[in-house]
This record gives sequence, structure tokens and C-alpha cells, in this order.
Amino acid sequence: MPFTANRRFKASPRLFVGADGVRYSTADGRQVLDGISGMWCVLAGHGRKEISDAIAAQAAKMDYAASYQVAHPLAFELANRLTTIMPDGLDHVFFTNSGSEAVDTALKIALAYHHRRGEAQRRMFVGRARGFHGAGFGGTSVGGIANNRKAFGGNLLPAVDHLPDTHDPERNAFSRGQPQWGAERADALEEIVALHGAESIAAVIVEPMAGSTGVLVPPVGYLERLREICDRHGLLLIFDEVITAFGRIGAGSAAERFNVLPDMMTVAKGLTNGTVPMGGVLMSAEIHDTLMSAPGDGIELFHGYTYSGHPLACAAGLATLEVFEREGLFERAAELEPYWRDAVHSLDDSRHVIDVREVGIAAGIELEPREGRPGARAGEAFDHAYEAGAFIRVTGDVIALAPPLIIEKPDIDRLVGIVDDVLQAVD
Repeated sequence: MPFTANRRFKASPRLFVGADGVRYSTADGRQVLDGISGMWCVLAGHGRKEISDAIAAQAAKMDYAASYQVAHPLAFELANRLTTIMPDGLDHVFFTNSGSEAVDTALKIALAYHHRRGEAQRRMFVGRARGFHGAGFGGTSVGGIANNRKAFGGNLLPAVDHLPDTHDPERNAFSRGQPQWGAERADALEEIVALHGAESIAAVIVEPMAGSTGVLVPPVGYLERLREICDRHGLLLIFDEVITAFGRIGAGSAAERFNVLPDMMTVAKGLTNGTVPMGGVLMSAEIHDTLMSAPGDGIELFHGYTYSGHPLACAAGLATLEVFEREGLFERAAELEPYWRDAVHSLDDSRHVIDVREVGIAAGIELEPREGRPGARAGEAFDHAYEAGAFIRVTGDVIALAPPLIIEKPDIDRLVGIVDDVLQAVD
């Protein structure tokens, strides 16, 4: 089982056997409120018949089509729909099967882009401490969660450096929305450029909001400063929006919400509402056209997957985007955000809490760690919350909450109330 204490799980299994709306059904007959959208991905809620019907209809019509030298119309239709949702300037899409594949694809495209431009020496990547970019070789290396690299002996790619993270509890604890302090931390990129030379760096990759490490919200001006520095030195800027895209932070993307345009953007998770694995890389016309400038009429990008643009995934993606649009879920998230903000900040004075941070419909509740046992208190909170009827996510000593965007206010109150009760019960 992935990222799981397998022996501990086998000793006391937790099994979901059904899901509808914002709740799971368990094998022992209980209802559990989904406080993390499955794994950040079920944005429109569980059991959406429109999506499952579209998958079934496509499976009956054509279950699979190769994507090498042939194609099917749904892949192009979905790509066109995506480029209308995402900010102008991200005009082309390469489909993958997960966020991890999307990140590794974006890194390879960055290398191919520079190589095609005659700057093949640009092979270094810059990630950020506490970042998570999936579980591939590239994503693990540019990611900044230490244990994810430590288990494999360090970086899996040789030419990687990391920016410092933006978390500063002394200045920004209990911020409402974007923290006011921290834009200066982007200046560390200038130090990295000075150390390695701009001519050796291919791209910088960051999550606009770092989700898996505990919801680190970008400080005011931080992303803008990264963009400026990348432009100054000819570095590509990649936004990993596997978590933030499709309404999670009250807009179609973090690029839109924070008004900063990257050169590439990775997406996954909410793209199909979690029903069929799918991801993608959106890129600028400059990158696409440079790749297409290969001499002759042969292959322009030697990269891809057997299931790139899978017909069932495309059908699920189109149906999901239709649900988002018809129900105005991006706008709903923005409208619900003030209520969500007040609700999660009611935990500011709860037992063990040393920080609460939020943006859109996502929040991180950071707990004071136990002496010599980091992560133990949040892990115990996860156990208690599950038994109390809420499925949450914990990372280190941070509780992450990110329910489906269809959640109603009474269920927000219930979710936050369960967390508060759990914190009162946990030693």
C-alpha cells in the first residue's frame, strides 16, 4: 500500500466500501465524512452519475485507442476544453496518467525545450523545501519532503537544488488567507543562480500552495517575485497544480487566483474527479512551437505513455468539466471561502494548535509535536477522527482539510467540530 504503515494497517484495517456526496460508507456499516476529497481529488463529490455514465458509454463504444501515430477525438476535445479553463498563454496539453507522470513529463519537456534552443547545458532543476511533486524519479528529486528522498539515499537526479520553504510561524501564524511576510524568500533563487550559473538551470518547479506538506499558502508577492527572477535569467517556471487546479482555491487554477502565469502547469486529481487516473501538462505556445521546430517531419518529442489520453479518462474528464461548469463549482468555492475561513479559524484556540492556515477550501491545522515523537500527535488525531466519523489527512504534525467543493455549511461545522473534539481528547 502506498505511503502506508502496512503492518499497522493489516493489524487493524480501515475499509471503505461505498461513497456518495461527501461521505464514505465503511465495511463495518458507518458513515464517514470525507474531509480530504478522497486524496484532494473528488472535487465534485462522490457518486456523480453523469461522470460514471460517460465512462460506461465510452467503454461500450471504444474501450481503448493507441496514442502513438493514431488518435481519437476525445483527447483533442478535452485538450481544447482545458485550455479554455486555464489562463490565456497555456495553449497546449500533453496528457499523462497521474500527477507524478505529469511532473516527470514537465521536467523532460523543459530539458527538450532548452536542448532544441541550443542550450543543452541547462540541465539543473530547482525545487523547494517541503514541496511534493509525486513519486517518480524526477518528482522525488525536485520534491522537498526529506523522508521521501532519504529512503532512497537522497536525490534520484543529480542536478537538483532547493529553495527554502515559505513557512514562518513566528511571523505568519494564524494568517487569514495569504501571509503578509515571506515574499523575500523567493530571493534565494538569486543565490542559487549565483552558485550554479543561470546557464546551467533548466526550470524552477513549485506548488503555488504546498498541499501535501500541510497547506503552505504563498505569501503576498512571493509567486510574482519568482516569476520576475525566472524571467531575468531565462529559467522556465513550472507550477505544480495537481492539488490546486479545478476550484480547490476558489478559481480554475492558482495561476488565475494569484495572477501569475507559469511556463508550464501540471494538473491531475480533480481533472476526472478521481474516477479514472489522468494527468496533464499545459504549456505555453513558445515551448510547444519550439518543440515543433524539429527538423524534418519525424517525432518531435520522444516521450509518452501507453495510456496517454486514454478514451475512458477523456470521457471522465469531459463529463467532470461539464459538472464544474454547470454547477459553478469554482465560483461556489470562492463564495464559500469566507465561511470556511471562519470555521477553521475557530480552531485557533483549540488544544495543541500552534497554527491554522487556509486558502480557498483547504486548511492546515498545525499541532505542537510531542517531545521526541514528531508526528505522533497528528497520527493519533487521524485515528480518533476516523472513529468519530471524519476522514482527514495528516502529514507530520499537520492536519489537512480539503472537503469536496459541494460541501454544505452544516457539514463544514460537523467536520471542524469533530476535529475540535478530537484535539480535546488527544493527549
